[in-house]
Amino acid sequence: MAEIKLTEHYSATNIPEIVHTEAVNYLSILGKGAPGSTEFYRKKALVADISKKLDQQINMPVIEVQYWYAKGAKPANIADFYTANPLSLLEYRIMTKTSQLLTKEKIEEIITASSSSNKKSSDILEPFSIPAQTVIQVMHHGPFSDELRTLADLERYAEQNGVRRSGSHLEIHLDSFTAKTPQDTLRTILRDPVRKV
Repeated sequence: MAEIKLTEHYSATNIPEIVHTEAVNYLSILGKGAPGSTEFYRKKALVADISKKLDQQINMPVIEVQYWYAKGAKPANIADFYTANPLSLLEYRIMTKTSQLLTKEKIEEIITASSSSNKKSSDILEPFSIPAQTVIQVMHHGPFSDELRTLADLERYAEQNGVRRSGSHLEIHLDSFTAKTPQDTLRTILRDPVRKV
């Protein structure tokens, strides 16, 4: 296996690598279905709005999305993650990193102070954390539709190094985007926790 280093949370190279990441705390909201839907973008905008309230220094917060499939779906590898099952079975958690694990009371206080027009009464924002872990990752450049090729490269690297995906797929969107944003220059870290085969 390749040498494993500790990496910064928002750091990845243009070629696949296996690294250790530190534990991270988030403010998050759950969702279901295909990414790119109106509801997906509404929830993404809500998390971004509240993230700005959390940290007044942030103009465009980094948004992360963790993906997995509903119970009963076929197992998916790294390369076929978005094609192994209908995207209607996809579940996700839209997140923004926080400096500490927020209490539900603190989140309610932030929501009350926020003037986001993207909030619905049924929305539940909650604290969430990802533990320190070993991951395989790569920086993807450009349209989300091209991620399949990048994920295929990531899986080849995983096979060469004797590891397999062992948890939810994570996408770290370093650039702000909406449904109408041109995607040619977007940077997305594709990251999967792994274990030895």
